[in-house]
Amino acid sequence: MQKEMIDNNPILKLSIEFSLLIIDYCDQLQTLKKFTISNQLLRSGTSIGSNCFEAQNAESKADFIHKMKIAAKEADETQYWLMLCEFAENYPDCKMLSDKLSEIQKVLNKILGTAKRKTPISFLLSFFIF
Repeated sequence: MQKEMIDNNPILKLSIEFSLLIIDYCDQLQTLKKFTISNQLLRSGTSIGSNCFEAQNAESKADFIHKMKIAAKEADETQYWLMLCEFAENYPDCKMLSDKLSEIQKVLNKILGTAKRKTPISFLLSFFIF
């Protein structure tokens, strides 16, 4: 049941796929003893998906928007950590992660733009769960 929900919900699918990529990248960072950045990136990068997942059971439209805004903030923080990895010496390439994150940020912005209009929460959830 959850796999079907994820497969039919673009933001959940994108954020879970991204989380798995982040886990792999952070494993590489751990091997290189880049512990501080790895821990920060792992937390923020996987938090995007957890907040999107939690928003699927929002108690109200305001709660849905709040959880999606948190996901967007976590995406911004993740962008910062990836930028540091990109500019730092001796860090593995993270361009693909940055590109995937950009796609997630676009979807989150679209969701938030739609949600902020006077739209009932049931419509919003049906819009993102095909």
